[in-house]
Amino acid sequence: MKIKIISSMAIFMIAIFTVAAQEIVDKKPLSIGETVSFHSKVLNEKRILNIYLPNSYSVDASKKYPVIYLLDGSIDEDFLHIAGLVQFGSFSWINLVPETIVVGIANIDRKKDYTYPSTDKEYVKKYPTTGHSALFIKFIDEEVQPLIEKTYNVSSEKTLIGQSLGGLLATEILFKKPDMFDNYIIVSPSLWYDYESLLKTTPEPYKTNKSIFVAVGEEGDWMKRVATELYEKLMKTKKKNTELHYKFLKEQDHGDALHLAVYSAFEEMFAEKN
Repeated sequence: MKIKIISSMAIFMIAIFTVAAQEIVDKKPLSIGETVSFHSKVLNEKRILNIYLPNSYSVDASKKYPVIYLLDGSIDEDFLHIAGLVQFGSFSWINLVPETIVVGIANIDRKKDYTYPSTDKEYVKKYPTTGHSALFIKFIDEEVQPLIEKTYNVSSEKTLIGQSLGGLLATEILFKKPDMFDNYIIVSPSLWYDYESLLKTTPEPYKTNKSIFVAVGEEGDWMKRVATELYEKLMKTKKKNTELHYKFLKEQDHGDALHLAVYSAFEEMFAEKN
């Protein structure tokens, strides 16, 4: 018994000294892309874009990449895990989505940027900065997209991802300026805003091909209803140039629907093309 105890203690002491002897040989920042900041003339403020670049980006200068524009794209919001999904989905043995650049548009005041003017006086009183989505849409259209197209090797295919108020904004763009993007991933859209007035409008027609994915989780009857009504409204005006998908995520709620919704969108929208 004593021999076993001594042996165990010896092994333990060796392990301690082995761990203590480990030293970091090198340490450097881990980078998956770039952070770009610039002064927006449209918004009259400094704005930040987080850019994910595929592994092959620096290898083949002639290759053009599609772009995903991500609302709520700050580092501490949705940028990292959506960029991770894109990286995973573009592995050759997964082949779910093509190698894609992700542009995360970092937030400053999402209630200001993602909402149009509201007739709900109580909401406006509670959130006085609300109602400036028209300027933010102009910012994306006239500053963000041209900057990305000038700076990076991009193809013409553009996707927009938005959840919650971001889903409201994505729906507004789809309804009012549909040709800004080819693909729309709209998750848990806050279409309750302003007494559901956006749902009551008629979407602008478009001639280009569109792929639209709408998803919602178990988020209460109101949220489920407006998401379903959006899908049904789009179905009524659907033409041959539009692919339309709907997903109900019964195990997810408003807080965790986005990740699985985007993965499902990739399966539905890109897998067959890729």
